[in-house]
Amino acid sequence: MNGARTAAERHVPVLAARCLDLLRPALADGGTLVDATLGMGGHSELVLREIPAARVIGIDRDAEAIALASARLASHGERFRAVRTTYDRIADVAGQGVEAVLMDLGVSSLQLDETNRGFSYGQDAPLDMRMDPSTGESAADLLARAPESELRTILHRFGEERFAARIAREIVRVRADHRVERSGELVDIVRRSIPAAARRHGGNPAKRTFQALRIAVNRELEILAAALPAALDALLPGGRIVVLSYHSLEDRIVKQELHRRSTSSAPPGLPELDEHRPTFRLLTRGAELADEAEIAANPRSSSVRLRAAERIPGGTP
Repeated sequence: MNGARTAAERHVPVLAARCLDLLRPALADGGTLVDATLGMGGHSELVLREIPAARVIGIDRDAEAIALASARLASHGERFRAVRTTYDRIADVAGQGVEAVLMDLGVSSLQLDETNRGFSYGQDAPLDMRMDPSTGESAADLLARAPESELRTILHRFGEERFAARIAREIVRVRADHRVERSGELVDIVRRSIPAAARRHGGNPAKRTFQALRIAVNRELEILAAALPAALDALLPGGRIVVLSYHSLEDRIVKQELHRRSTSSAPPGLPELDEHRPTFRLLTRGAELADEAEIAANPRSSSVRLRAAERIPGGTP
């Protein structure tokens, strides 16, 4: 049973060594890291173990993740503190500022592995998909409520699904007879909505639909778009941020915001005033990927895109 396994047994953090290398300069002298997407605490554990002076504040909206990570990190005592909230509240957590922020975006190992959460298209389960099961509408609620046009938009925008219109139409047809409440039935709906030729490549045809519903149910892109500027503003001079994204929609938001903060805003041909100077410098050239060895050891790293930046000393938001 998953519940009998510890967080360390259930979770292998992605690009852990690289994250540690990027964060260490900001934390070595006793800084605080906000792990904005705590999950089961893998990255936080590495920081606490390898940087003895560092402290970590972990944020997660999932009560089970908070409990598992807190148990995993209990030996570090007061150096670790967990806060249950969404990470767009990072300014409240960071107080007067912190030295580092880590964001490991997307769905966590915990949520994928829990068969009763409905995140995985590979296991039949109730269609919930909420990262915080205590609040908001479930994926089943969304499928029952949303007009066909809204379903089509969700699948196209958040899943980049070519056959969004056909899938949305079939969901509406099915729900006229009964409520769609199981992930297995949704997989079947998607499969018969997509032409046979298109199903032969690219893995499970339901992948994009499940991604889209999860993003919509949890307001993931909305929260990221608010959280990222707040995290950058919360960093002290010399502070560093590392962001791990797992699909192009997340990565685009991260890339654009880091580019804006690391580029002069002076109009072309005019002198660069203080308010025009960049406030961050990029620590990565483009997005870094996992290598073949990591992907082989940890398949969930196959789609990761890592970007990092440092607050320029003396810079202002």
